[in-house]
Amino acid sequence: MSSEAVHTTGSTSMAHYGDYEPIIGIEIHAQLSTKSKMFCTASTDFGAGDNENICEVDTAMPGALPVVNKRAVEFSVKMGLALGCEIRKRSVFSRKQYFYPDLPKGYQISQFDLPLCEHGEVDFYLDGEKRKISITRAHMEEDAGKSTHHGEYSLINLNRAGTPLLEIVSGPDIRGPAEAAEYARTVHKILRYLDVCDGNLEEGSFRCDCNVSVRKKGETTLRTRVEIKNINSFRFVEKAVEYEILRQIDCYETGEKIVQETRLYDPDKNRTFAMRSKEEAHDYRYFPDPDLLPIEIDDSFINAIRSTLPELPLKRAERFEQSYKIPTYDSLVLTQEKALADYYEDVVKAAGGNAKAASNWVMTDLMRELNESKKTVETSPISSTNLGKMIALIDKGTISGKIAKTVFSEMWSSGKEPETIVKEKGLVQITDTSAIEKAIDDVIAASPNETAAYRAGKDKLFGFFVGQVMKATKGQASPDIVNQLLKKKLAGS
Repeated sequence: MSSEAVHTTGSTSMAHYGDYEPIIGIEIHAQLSTKSKMFCTASTDFGAGDNENICEVDTAMPGALPVVNKRAVEFSVKMGLALGCEIRKRSVFSRKQYFYPDLPKGYQISQFDLPLCEHGEVDFYLDGEKRKISITRAHMEEDAGKSTHHGEYSLINLNRAGTPLLEIVSGPDIRGPAEAAEYARTVHKILRYLDVCDGNLEEGSFRCDCNVSVRKKGETTLRTRVEIKNINSFRFVEKAVEYEILRQIDCYETGEKIVQETRLYDPDKNRTFAMRSKEEAHDYRYFPDPDLLPIEIDDSFINAIRSTLPELPLKRAERFEQSYKIPTYDSLVLTQEKALADYYEDVVKAAGGNAKAASNWVMTDLMRELNESKKTVETSPISSTNLGKMIALIDKGTISGKIAKTVFSEMWSSGKEPETIVKEKGLVQITDTSAIEKAIDDVIAASPNETAAYRAGKDKLFGFFVGQVMKATKGQASPDIVNQLLKKKLAGS
């Protein structure tokens, strides 16, 4: 691909950090889009009333036994394959022991030494360069509930407790805030392409924990890291990581010790602050959950899921660039969402193959209207077929590009087909040379001073004459014919 990239957020120059380099790894928690929870039949509906979607397993009632959600396993394998992971045919659930008010059991069911997915990687473009980040593991677990603190008391809502999670753990390969944000965006995009997670950042369906440390350039050992917990915005990932890098450098420079801890990011103050000291993994006292059998899958199960994988976003972007001959920037923007990429390809087909015109109309006019009206491409009043037909009308010379703007606006408000609008509004482009000649003659006759000035060498006045002719023909004259005839008339021929 060429040297452009869709997200050029300005990766911080390493010179900005002096003699230090940051080492960053990200743990992504993605809620899986199953109808029921990881280990019981309670609903995962986000909009339910407080503590409405709970059951005996969520609330840790005596004798309540967990049962694995098969669809959650399928979704996890699907994402693991998309990340290029090795899929373990025998994985085990463990109990991760720690006390937290919204975890009634006193432990979280997770995976430890035998995770479902391991050793993958993610590719993406940043500032024109292709980056590769390793995936250490992707394992299944259950989400915890939610605490809301009100001064002297707290409220517990267990609706989220037990929701299936896939935790995707990167290697310590990320070297800057912008790269961290783009990595998170890429994983988010893949999850949505696969339709295994809705990726809703505001509802907490997709959350990032960023592990940050810094070391002197040339060092190979890792220094003490700090975890920034529960970031639910790509912009905040970048800002939080940047703050933490600079904070740690300042600590080393002033002789202050870096403590392994969990910190939170405050976007209003643009700073991180300590939440709690970080336990080492062995302090969680993992052990296999005696209530759950190992997950055992075979090649036929894995291959059946592999057959359902769609074309992934980066591969699709590369195909768009190669097959449709559009710039890298266009291909990356158009593949941000699967529905948008599908829409674009349908527009190209309906437009008779004019891929660049389709790209321009989708990326500018359509996306502007979608953003302003807060609609998605799925709810667009203009169908992909109608947008493609409108582009075909331009290519045939039936309407001009200027008239197309009017047609587009009418399609947006009415949903009508472009041919119907052109017919009803009388918007067919004028290609009759005699009619255009008459309009040109009238404009020249009405503009003696401008005509004389143009003929005296003021070539920039040509645009004035074009504008006057288009105004006289209500914008319907063919621009190409207007330009050709005007040049001849103004030259006196």
